[in-house]
Amino acid sequence: MPSCPRCEAPTEEDDRYCGQCGAPQTEDAAEELDEYVQRQAQQVAGGGGGGNTPDGGGSDFAPTADLSDREQLWRRGCYVVGYGTIVVALTLVPAIGSFLLILGGIAILPPIRRLTAEPLGSPLKREVMAGLYAVLALIGILLFVLF
Repeated sequence: MPSCPRCEAPTEEDDRYCGQCGAPQTEDAAEELDEYVQRQAQQVAGGGGGGNTPDGGGSDFAPTADLSDREQLWRRGCYVVGYGTIVVALTLVPAIGSFLLILGGIAILPPIRRLTAEPLGSPLKREVMAGLYAVLALIGILLFVLF
């Protein structure tokens, strides 16, 4: 009776994968697993499936290498402004306006477009996200100054 090369558990002759650890037992199974892992990595990186949808305002779904310099600058700026706003707001947490600043900082982050795209049917344009950030940040700052 053969055994798994990884965990040495007993296996059958016709097993493609180990029943204990899941390791491939044949070359075909190893190639199949490798192809599956590569497809999953492409999907996570944003390079596969239906994730690359142009929306008129540039796509935050494409891998960074596929973006123009202007789109990369926009994405990096959104990260800097978003995380910077969140950090500043966290230092002001007892103030009532800090919660709106935190929401504004979260709203401008590029991954939020991806997260809102599925329930809304399509991603919000970058300008809408920037506008939402501006409104929340201004209200937060006004509340902070007034109270």
